[in-house]
Amino acid sequence: MTVQEHADLVRSAYEAFSTGDLGVLVKMFAEDAIWHVSGTGGLSGVKHGRDEILRYFGELVGWSGGTLKLELHDVVAGPDHTVGLHHNHAERDGRHLDQNVVLVVHTRDGRFREVWEFHEDQAQYDAFWR
Repeated sequence: MTVQEHADLVRSAYEAFSTGDLGVLVKMFAEDAIWHVSGTGGLSGVKHGRDEILRYFGELVGWSGGTLKLELHDVVAGPDHTVGLHHNHAERDGRHLDQNVVLVVHTRDGRFREVWEFHEDQAQYDAFWR
């Protein structure tokens, strides 16, 4: 894949997540993909496999009562890794989450193989998802 194709893939994933298009997301992840969620919150930890990653996405939406919104700021792509920069907004139990997030995405053969998720204020992020 070209660098532009890597960037387009990540942009398409943001769009699919934002519209709840699981059919598109399923095709984007390798079956044995890994997703690392930093921190110690209720949703933190390593997600092993496409099914567990998609379940995590569902938990984000469910735990936030459907209020989670991602605003994509930029995508920076290279031959092996692509970085997505976005802003999260969610509400839960009278609390608000407004943070910048960085996703580092490793792709191979046109699919996501491994993703690392980093938050602007890890302590606040952890507290929000407890």
